[in-house]
Amino acid sequence: MGSTDDTRLPALGDLLDDLAGLVTVESPSADLDAVARSAGVVATLGERLLGVPAEVVVVDGVSHVRWRLGDGPRRVLVLGHHDTVWPLGTLDSIPFQVTDGVVRGPGCFDMKGGIVLALHAVASVIARHGTTAVDGTTILVTGDEEIGSTTSRPLIEDEARGCAAVLVTEPGLADGSVKVARKGASVYRVVAHGHATHAGLEPEVGINATVEVASQVSHIAALGAPDLDTTVTPTVLTGGTTENTVPDRAEVVVDSRATSVAEQHRVDADLRALAPTLPGARLEVLGGINRPPLARHLADPLADVVDEVCDDLGLPRPARASVGGASDGNFTAGIGIPTLDGLGAAGSGAHARDEHVLVADLVPRHRLLTGLLERLLVDRVAIDPAAVADT
Repeated sequence: MGSTDDTRLPALGDLLDDLAGLVTVESPSADLDAVARSAGVVATLGERLLGVPAEVVVVDGVSHVRWRLGDGPRRVLVLGHHDTVWPLGTLDSIPFQVTDGVVRGPGCFDMKGGIVLALHAVASVIARHGTTAVDGTTILVTGDEEIGSTTSRPLIEDEARGCAAVLVTEPGLADGSVKVARKGASVYRVVAHGHATHAGLEPEVGINATVEVASQVSHIAALGAPDLDTTVTPTVLTGGTTENTVPDRAEVVVDSRATSVAEQHRVDADLRALAPTLPGARLEVLGGINRPPLARHLADPLADVVDEVCDDLGLPRPARASVGGASDGNFTAGIGIPTLDGLGAAGSGAHARDEHVLVADLVPRHRLLTGLLERLLVDRVAIDPAAVADT
């Protein structure tokens, strides 16, 4: 394996300082100006650490940051995102702080801590082995993961094609577990169209869209298949315009998660087959399958390499977790590329006000990620995408 000399690894203070620099530039996904500012900060940090300027790739106004290191064929994609779910001003109520061994601040866990670890890990490989060691490495930090990766999905899949491995620095679990399987995710809006009338004068003439969509909710929830670990969850329900008008439009948002593509397509077909219950009402199903599942057989070979790295470095082997949440790693696994997720900062509280990173795990996580990159890039451990995809 590549060098285990830790003298060229960053100090904990350096990791925390760089994490502060990213977290204190807020980046809510829907605010394109804020995402652009954040992309600039990510690009500046990466250029300082890697010695190579970033490309800021803007697609439909969304700013993504990319480094393609060296001129050789692509070998490893390191993948993350810098957008967050937190609106501007969240720092006023949840400031960046490090207290009692915990880092807090909007986006520190999901997933700016992972960006810091990724950039420092690649920089450590360069420091220990020279720039040629990372030839064929791509680092991609996208700007719309939290809202479905609409503009970044083609970019992600293009960068992953031909790679031997994708390393996703989304956060790990609180116990340090890496993520070897993720459910596929689908999002729908089931819209009921009716006919508006005065609710007091002639409600019987109207077609109540709220009543129609409400009648569909139990049917929608029943599409889940617990025995197959498929969930179909009605979430946001809206309808109507004024208190004295029979609603002519109402809708329910549906979140579905499944472990197989077959189940995703089954749910998709069942939702589109829903029939109105009120005479004259009409149903419209919008949205669809967003992310395919990350199948475990695509992650386990890389997790095996992680175990070897941990044994070499004297680190505890991380557990392997299967989770319901989806990430951009679902896209790379979906095209058959070996993908290991959850390599970022350990902690918990994603999308919650108690979001936090565990300080004690930052340096060990950095050592692990650096060692994994060395095994793939320096020692050239073979991970054959075609062989893995066919298992």
